[in-house]
Amino acid sequence: MQERKKDAFGNVAAQRRRQSAVTVGKERREALVRAKRLCRAGIGGYDDTELDSSMMLDEEQSVLEAQTSTAVEGLKTAIAYQGKGAVHKRIAALQELRRLLSRSEFPPIEAALKAGVMPVLVQCLSFGSPDEQLLEAAWCLTNIAAGKPEETKSLLPALPLLIAHLGDKSSSPVAEQCTWALGNVGGEDEELRNVLLSQGALLPLARMMLPDKGSTVRTAAWALSNLIKGPNPRAATELIRIDGVLDAIVRHLRKADEELATEVAWVVVYLSALSNLGTSMMVKGNVVQLLVERLASSDSLQLLIPVLRSLGNLVAGEGQTTSSVLVAGNEVTGHAIAALVKCLKSEHRVLKKESAWVLSNIAAGSIEHKKLIYYSEAVPVLLHLLSTAPFDIRKEVAYVLGNLCVAVTEGSGKPALIVEHLVSLVGGGCLSGFVELVRSADVEAARLGIQFLELVMRGMPNNEGPKLVEMEDGIEALERFQFHENEELRFMANTLVDTYFGEDYGLE
Repeated sequence: MQERKKDAFGNVAAQRRRQSAVTVGKERREALVRAKRLCRAGIGGYDDTELDSSMMLDEEQSVLEAQTSTAVEGLKTAIAYQGKGAVHKRIAALQELRRLLSRSEFPPIEAALKAGVMPVLVQCLSFGSPDEQLLEAAWCLTNIAAGKPEETKSLLPALPLLIAHLGDKSSSPVAEQCTWALGNVGGEDEELRNVLLSQGALLPLARMMLPDKGSTVRTAAWALSNLIKGPNPRAATELIRIDGVLDAIVRHLRKADEELATEVAWVVVYLSALSNLGTSMMVKGNVVQLLVERLASSDSLQLLIPVLRSLGNLVAGEGQTTSSVLVAGNEVTGHAIAALVKCLKSEHRVLKKESAWVLSNIAAGSIEHKKLIYYSEAVPVLLHLLSTAPFDIRKEVAYVLGNLCVAVTEGSGKPALIVEHLVSLVGGGCLSGFVELVRSADVEAARLGIQFLELVMRGMPNNEGPKLVEMEDGIEALERFQFHENEELRFMANTLVDTYFGEDYGLE
């Protein structure tokens, strides 16, 4: 799949869109939205919070493990019992195990598995079982799947039944709890995602996302975002092809509460990162405008992050997307730039970085789009961030500023300059920030810095460029690459030094 060249000012092929999907999946797991979620409160009408209110976070783990082993043995006994009140005994035994698996920040999953809980829980999922039994068994499996990788993989024997209970014949609470368990499995790794896909989990989960509202819809959207996160794009493309999915995405982004919109926005993140078909269909389906509206109206960090990431992916996805959707002078485009500036000014580091990412993709578009950003409030904020922000944000900002200074070119030749933009940005003090990037140990950042110095030395009027670079100690920064291990950076830097600071430099 051909990726659009995002960093036009260096014409370096950037597959950052797809790479970012993998990266953001890892970040999501560790930060704002966990890829796997422990279930403590009940679903639907089957909550028994009075029993769970005695959660003891500081209970000795060894005691908890012993209780869990005993509970598994009790469940085995209850399953084997066929006399009067057998159903009640099974459900009570399941509830006891579920409470133990929900009780600690580090649930006693290993103890349960060692005691042989998995075959018993699979048996409890058999068709014809009472809803309460199915719910409790799926709840136990949900929390086991939230554990370590090997613990999540222990659910393999349960997956066919968990998927089967997503069907129309299941009650909503049972289907939702099974969805939660499957979402945890999908959040683990690509191998397990492939197992779920091969067993047919995608279609029933997609259908559960179609209704207008409800916790089941939200849980299904979350599980789908885990299931399609790749890196293989096949599942994302299959999902967007399912009847009703695009309409549901549009409807939820337009009307849903922020919790549901957040989960749907994560689905859009992976669709737009991995599937060209998904990108094309969503652009035609007005998703960009809906994302811009959410961006402008929301202050929710959890929602703004996937909205920004989706916008960046969509405008990076196809060469025509930015030009056809974010038309210069169009009201939507003005709102988009204003909303992005709002995020650039945010106190939240992640919003600064994500909004710079989106702007860099817009700035990689037409001359009109470059001018749109250049004449906006974004530029002074970007210049400030380049000199003051943390390193990862400065790198994203460098992409924006660099893209503003060059016109899109075909092939591998040097990009054409937009001198007005270059002169203004250098006059605004950006050069020292790019020299700092040249000094960076990060190869990508150093490349950006070197590329911008080349623009300055080639493009500044009256041959001022080399002198300006020298005044910022740029020669010293470039000379550190004279014997650098990276061949590309060594060649770029040495060429610039030889071209602009050779024997004749300073003699005129």
